[in-house]
Amino acid sequence: MRILMIGDVVGSPGRRCVARFVPLLRRDERLDAVVANAENAAAGRGVTLPLAEELFAAGVDVITLGDHVWDQKEWAGQSEREPRVLRAANWPPGCPGRGWITAATPAGPLTVISLLGRVFMPVTPDCPFRAADAVLKALPSSPGPILVDFHAEATSEKIAMGWHLDGRVAAVAGTHTHVPTADETVLPKGTAYITDLGMTGPKVSVLGRDRDSVLRRFITGLPAKFEVAAEGIVLEGAIVETRDGHRAASIRRLRVALEE
Repeated sequence: MRILMIGDVVGSPGRRCVARFVPLLRRDERLDAVVANAENAAAGRGVTLPLAEELFAAGVDVITLGDHVWDQKEWAGQSEREPRVLRAANWPPGCPGRGWITAATPAGPLTVISLLGRVFMPVTPDCPFRAADAVLKALPSSPGPILVDFHAEATSEKIAMGWHLDGRVAAVAGTHTHVPTADETVLPKGTAYITDLGMTGPKVSVLGRDRDSVLRRFITGLPAKFEVAAEGIVLEGAIVETRDGHRAASIRRLRVALEE
């Protein structure tokens, strides 16, 4: 199975990039499935049901979220209506939505798990390592390849998760920092790993936000509204190819630019 995992989709520029490239990539890269982190899809903060439907219409199969999951107040009520949009599996019990899904694809079942880190993060979820173990125990007998989106700040926490799940899942891909890393590899027991997939959105920015407002905040310390930038739009992610049903054969970084 060939799966594209897309780094954080930021605002309307990121969504436009997904709509432009995902259909082409599905054809040219012979993709069986596309998983996208869309936790910044709604003007940089969270997601809404109409925006999720926009990404599904573009060819995304499963959407993962992160620490901005509840920033759009309507999402808590909408999340139960769309099982293909995942909040982190390690949010405390009682939170709406779900943390994993086994989805049908033309190549067979595919399981996606969403996890949220705790180191240097502004939120305090439950332990992601224990949550991953619990989800793996709860999966159906034939889950297909298992992909994990670990939305976390600290590289050490992401790397540790890769080793924790090596041999038990097909891929562990980090998101959240919006900067792609050059450490893609297949770990010894067959799990594809990359510390961060990068960002899908405007690169002429500070992590997708307008440069001037971010600079004012750093220089003055005064509050500032961080609008989504608009220039240098790219799609970043990685293509994972699996073999033997559950192990990775390869992982390859991907970056394509939207020319406007």
